[in-house]
Amino acid sequence: TLEPYRAKIEKWHAEGVEMKAMWQRLQEEYHYPGSYSSVRRFCKQFRTTNPTVVVRVHTAPGEEMQVDFGYIGKIYDPRSGKMRKAYVFVATLSHSRHQYAEIVFDQKIATWLALHRRAFEYFGGVPRRVVPDNLKAAVRQAFIIDPILAEAYRRFALHYNFLISPTRPRTPQHKGKVENGVHYVKRNFIAGRVFADIDAANARLKIWVKEIAGARVHGTTRQVPWQVFHTVERAQLQPLSQKPFRLLAIKPVKVHRDCHITLDGNYYSAPHRYIGQRLDAHIHAKMVYLYDGAELVSSHLRSAGTGHWSTRLDDYPPEKAAYLKNTPPKCRENAKNIGTATATVINTLLDSRPLDRLRAAQNILRLAEKVGPKRLERACARALYFDDIQYQRVKQILNAGLDHEPLPSETPVVAPTEPFEFARDAQEFFPQNEGLLC
Repeated sequence: TLEPYRAKIEKWHAEGVEMKAMWQRLQEEYHYPGSYSSVRRFCKQFRTTNPTVVVRVHTAPGEEMQVDFGYIGKIYDPRSGKMRKAYVFVATLSHSRHQYAEIVFDQKIATWLALHRRAFEYFGGVPRRVVPDNLKAAVRQAFIIDPILAEAYRRFALHYNFLISPTRPRTPQHKGKVENGVHYVKRNFIAGRVFADIDAANARLKIWVKEIAGARVHGTTRQVPWQVFHTVERAQLQPLSQKPFRLLAIKPVKVHRDCHITLDGNYYSAPHRYIGQRLDAHIHAKMVYLYDGAELVSSHLRSAGTGHWSTRLDDYPPEKAAYLKNTPPKCRENAKNIGTATATVINTLLDSRPLDRLRAAQNILRLAEKVGPKRLERACARALYFDDIQYQRVKQILNAGLDHEPLPSETPVVAPTEPFEFARDAQEFFPQNEGLLC
């Protein structure tokens, strides 16, 4: 009889533990000798709702994988030392019903993609189609027809060569296999158990997926998922690319009036028509891609450190682009061709804050077009002598004609025209009536 365990069974039922899991736990924890049928009969008294009728859709081996998240409560995070909200990710191959499951702390796009990759590695291949739930990370808007996929997920799918087929909103039966998978994991593995931390939970979950979930006779197919996967479905999966997808994150950014966005302390240009608008920055290990929705509008090599500028002249209006063609390296080259003093002035300006002082350097070099390179070289030499190399100072020197005046250190010493003579006769210093000392 199961009456001695009534309180425990009622508690498990309230927590959502399924009957087969109850039977297994009764055997493990209380050495219950009865059959599964006895547990089923006993649990009938707790049923309060009628089952929902759904349509079963059969898929070919290797054709489809369904994925979803499910909230499971809070689990201890040993890295932060805090209890955190946790989610279980479940990927189910639709033909064999074999699963991959993992517990994580967020549903961010980077986590979503990393879980896909680990599921592919676990299965040893890639299905031709993936059916995700309408998660924020996977689908930008839940439209039944032509859903707008998050660009990161689209690029990920292209990289691994699978199609994305989002489920229809408000029709959960359209994706029954995975929702049953999440339901099964939550009720048979999570419910009623307490884990030391997320690492312990995932270690135990990995064993459970293989030895319990994978070894059971599936209630719909009447076959063992692990066996069907190894004998039939695994060989039908597409090869898994050994080149990993390198997306690190996606961040919303705003295009400022200088045609640049700010990202991790660096600056990247975007087309001037997007000034004041928001774009999505897709951050890869070596590249930064700027998207307006699904449209790529600019791309840059990712800068290391902070304070660096990456500018594409085509992103500026034509009149501004022409002005900016005199880049810091070009300014240095032009200054060197004019003379040593000019090169020193320009290099000093650009060595401190190149982007802030680029305009001043350009304006100084442009003075050569009005007064000629020789006068500019002399004006720069004078500015250096007085340690004042600002554009306005160089311009004032030229306007006042001071570049024609010699520098103080260059003022010549006037040579005497006649030899110096004593003003008094030497005999006055040595009178003749005084003898010489011996």
